[in-house]
Amino acid sequence: MKKEISAESVAREETAQRAEESIKKKFHKKLFTPFAKAIVKYGLIAPNDKIAVCISGGKDSFLMAKLFQELKRHNKFPFELVFMVMDPGYKKENREIIERNAEMLNIPLTVFETDIFENVFRIEKSPCYICARMRRGHLYLKAKDLGCNKIALGHHYDDVIETILMGMLYGAQVQTMMPKLKSTNFEGMELIRPMYFIREEHIKAWRDYNSLHFLQCACKFTEALENQTSADTESKRQKVKKLIHSLASEDPEIEQNIFKSVENVTLKTVIAYKDKDGVKHFFTEDY
Repeated sequence: MKKEISAESVAREETAQRAEESIKKKFHKKLFTPFAKAIVKYGLIAPNDKIAVCISGGKDSFLMAKLFQELKRHNKFPFELVFMVMDPGYKKENREIIERNAEMLNIPLTVFETDIFENVFRIEKSPCYICARMRRGHLYLKAKDLGCNKIALGHHYDDVIETILMGMLYGAQVQTMMPKLKSTNFEGMELIRPMYFIREEHIKAWRDYNSLHFLQCACKFTEALENQTSADTESKRQKVKKLIHSLASEDPEIEQNIFKSVENVTLKTVIAYKDKDGVKHFFTEDY
């Protein structure tokens, strides 16, 4: 029995070392470099920050945790990390997958439980949106209780450009997923997205190279749709993802152009816009 435990322990340590080594070498330019670039460009981390690194169980958040650990090793200025997992009502086996992956990757978890999935499952309209908002509130609250001043989420470059296009096509608005955001409900708290410049394909490549297996959404709503194949069950984000992929296959600059579009807004050529206080202004005011 002791030999089996020892062998399992050795295997875990080898997996963690391989995953970390691949970030330092093979995937350094594709993962760590854009991670560090976003932090510097947008000023995401300041000395003495205490950051709650939010792990959902998926590939994005687990990679983010490893990137933060690598950043911490450079130790250019002092900051603290808490690797936080909110259990919104996972099935036992899904919770175990998260804990097993964390142990295998040498990520010390702080886990807390909520009943979000149970509540959202009863909502018919926009359950994913409501779920995201509820998750955010619980994460802020727990992070603040733990003495953190920031929460870090694992949204990546592809999430950003999909959000821009979704806002235009389905929301009739031009907006983006911000790299950092001050909380309006939790004073002194801030949300940061340090994977802002990382492409999803490179996250998948790191995952597959290290033979890692992570959760998808794992919520009751998603599971209820798994056996349905109708186009009606396809999410708006999935549709937009396919659209972008189709356009990019014909013009490789499409994705970069979508990303830059919200950096190059010229107010003189916009019919109307909202200022920082939410007040709407029309071009006729200064015509």
